[in-house]
Amino acid sequence: MLLGGCSSALLDPKGDIGAQEKHLILVALGLMLLVVIPVIVLTLFFAWRYRASNTRATYAPKWAHSTAIEVVVWSIPCVIIITLGVLIWKTTHTLDPYKPIESQQKPLRVDVVALNWKWLFIYRDYGVASVNELAIPVDTPVEFRLTAESLMNSFFIPQLGSQVYAMPAMQTQLHLIANAPGTYEGRSAAFSGPGFADMHFDALATSRSDFDAWIARAKAAQRTLDTATYTALSQPGPKVPVTLYSDVAPHLFDDVVQRYMRGTARDPMCGTRAPALSLESTGGQASATLAAE
Repeated sequence: MLLGGCSSALLDPKGDIGAQEKHLILVALGLMLLVVIPVIVLTLFFAWRYRASNTRATYAPKWAHSTAIEVVVWSIPCVIIITLGVLIWKTTHTLDPYKPIESQQKPLRVDVVALNWKWLFIYRDYGVASVNELAIPVDTPVEFRLTAESLMNSFFIPQLGSQVYAMPAMQTQLHLIANAPGTYEGRSAAFSGPGFADMHFDALATSRSDFDAWIARAKAAQRTLDTATYTALSQPGPKVPVTLYSDVAPHLFDDVVQRYMRGTARDPMCGTRAPALSLESTGGQASATLAAE
């Protein structure tokens, strides 16, 4: 009765990755219960069988060793641990968040920026963006790139699968897919301050036609996400309503990742957009710096 109001999102997956993770959870739980359940049952049985009032129980105060018992209590856990090890090793590679999902559909590419305390989604192939709402087509792999503006955070859509951390000045990846239409709760799985409780979003898994209509609605939005707008958006603030942007500043996601990795002239020093350093452009300074290091 106390658990009646709880929802088990992890055990009700709506995507292939989530379904594989559910299977892994149940199999691992079952293997571990092979040890836990017999131990609990035998503990209760021994307490009842060898109670002080049971005069029929064998009294052997000097008993100390049984080879048969030692074999059982060590061999069964060892077999379970080996089985779990092989299972976890295999599924760790199968469910690697960086591993693309095999599909005949072209992946949808979405850049995710964890802000305080809101989520920004940038659709690279469409040039639009949204805050606190993620629209994805059903049966289409989604290729996420993730970073954070300031605090480390955790991106998680329980019914679709793996959670992954988003960290400032770093880029991580995640591949998910929704195999059934619906609205799935997305959340932050890492506490990040007073606005943490409101840092959630809806993942809208729709048909391709409904997704195209959502993209058209985003392109018709009056707001655009330029540098000034992003700077204002990045300021801490809870309970931010769903907002759509019809245009996004070029390379905005890369700029967020590289904001802490710039030279004295605010030039990107690393990443895909970093310019090549040469003796001609630096006057030998690059070589001198490397020599000093």
